[in-house]
Amino acid sequence: MSDAVQARRLILASGSPARLSTLRAAGIEPEVIVSGVDEDGVDTDTPSDHALILARRKALAVARTVTGAPALVLGCDSILELDGEIYGKPASPAEACTRWRRMQARTGILHTGHCVIETDTGRTSEATAATTVHFAAVSDEEIEAYVATGEPLNVAGAFTVDGLGGPFVESVEGDYHNVVGLSLPLLRRLLADLGVFWPDLWNRPT
Repeated sequence: MSDAVQARRLILASGSPARLSTLRAAGIEPEVIVSGVDEDGVDTDTPSDHALILARRKALAVARTVTGAPALVLGCDSILELDGEIYGKPASPAEACTRWRRMQARTGILHTGHCVIETDTGRTSEATAATTVHFAAVSDEEIEAYVATGEPLNVAGAFTVDGLGGPFVESVEGDYHNVVGLSLPLLRRLLADLGVFWPDLWNRPT
């Protein structure tokens, strides 16, 4: 690894434990700065654009605050598309239950926007990944028990695939990590567009 690349920082502009865990499992220990961006008020009907706009806003908000050594700031945002409608985090347990009754035994698409900003140059590389998710047929009792855990209230689409919601997802078509909240293959390509060699970001002991 070159000294120049080693000296650069990767900042995750998200408080998502799942995204942090995904990066750590891939050998990267990022700094974490939560953007605090309001996720409402996105003026688009396209799920992919919706996710990317929010990812860009988060990355920009954090990039403007970075001082010291140059950094790569990663913003991400996920939304679920079901029957053409866009679903982020449910606002209440009742909304989460209603949504799950609609989702169960159905198929949706999980879109995750990714935006990387290079703080010293302002260069940006961004794209959205999409993964098809097949939900299991679940009972009202299972839905209510799951929502009572609080997990669905904190995640886009009101479900996880790597947590308590995993048994309620029959299968996924596409990148599993994208459903968790961060597509590693896409992130590698975005960083490559900025001239960053992925192995040079490995900073966790093996």
